[in-house]
Amino acid sequence: MKLTITQPAVHWFKKEMELIEGDSIRLFARLGGCSTVQTGYSIGIAKESPFEPGSSVEVDGITFFVEEKDLWYFNGYDLSIKFRRKYDDITYDYTKQ
Repeated sequence: MKLTITQPAVHWFKKEMELIEGDSIRLFARLGGCSTVQTGYSIGIAKESPFEPGSSVEVDGITFFVEEKDLWYFNGYDLSIKFRRKYDDITYDYTKQ
């Protein structure tokens, strides 16, 4: 699973979660919500350090990662995190591998 994040999305995370260089954001499978890749699940986010990362990317000194145990959620999809100015929020875009 390839993980990408745009610079505006990183800026949003820094502002919303008060991140500083060296911090890490974990993306994980969360029960509830809705997603286009797993019925009954959605993506959760938490400020924590990686334990066994299955996919990660560092942008602007911030590491974004998915633990190996959560890769099942993506089910053959790559994830791109983008900022949508119209909504002043981030979006998760899935692309089939």
